[in-house]
Amino acid sequence: MTRVLYGIAAVAIAFFLGRISAQDVEPSCDMCAATYIPASELAAYEAVSVATGVTDQQVRSIDIGRANVQIALVHRGRLEAPPPRSVAEHDLVTEVYYILSGSGTNRTGPALIDAERRPADNRAVQFLNGPGQNAAAIRDPAEQRLEAGDVLVIPAGTGHQFTKIDDHVTYLMVRVDPDKVVPLMDEAASRAYLETAAR
Repeated sequence: MTRVLYGIAAVAIAFFLGRISAQDVEPSCDMCAATYIPASELAAYEAVSVATGVTDQQVRSIDIGRANVQIALVHRGRLEAPPPRSVAEHDLVTEVYYILSGSGTNRTGPALIDAERRPADNRAVQFLNGPGQNAAAIRDPAEQRLEAGDVLVIPAGTGHQFTKIDDHVTYLMVRVDPDKVVPLMDEAASRAYLETAAR
């Protein structure tokens, strides 16, 4: 019986793949170049964050055809308890955290308590993650303990908040921006930002 089920599954998969390969499929980003970001550039962003206290810095914002994708470097210092109204939610942009160093606890969930829209001139709205809200809390949140090497995916519309950071947490953030609400940023703009921020 098990062999029959495996056989049926194999035929179904082959049929499905055959249908896909028979279709005219065009690349969603035709003739697009790859983007390389050296570790030294990310280290420069971390140094700026440590020196200035700027937490979230966009490194690139790239048009990949049907969507944009952003790469950011985030460094947060020690946190004993979250500040008031520090739950963040982004309406259109999904965030993926890859923890590089440090550790902390993050709370997530879609049900926001006492949410308020971020103003249109907010730095994060304009340059990092588009329109969204801040809230006082999350109803029935999930908690994740994050350490180096961990990944956390926060879909658009999901509240998130660091509630504790042991010493620091530094993470690479990939933002998925299908509505292209975040302005583009290339290597030249990154260099210019770092030169200005280092002064």
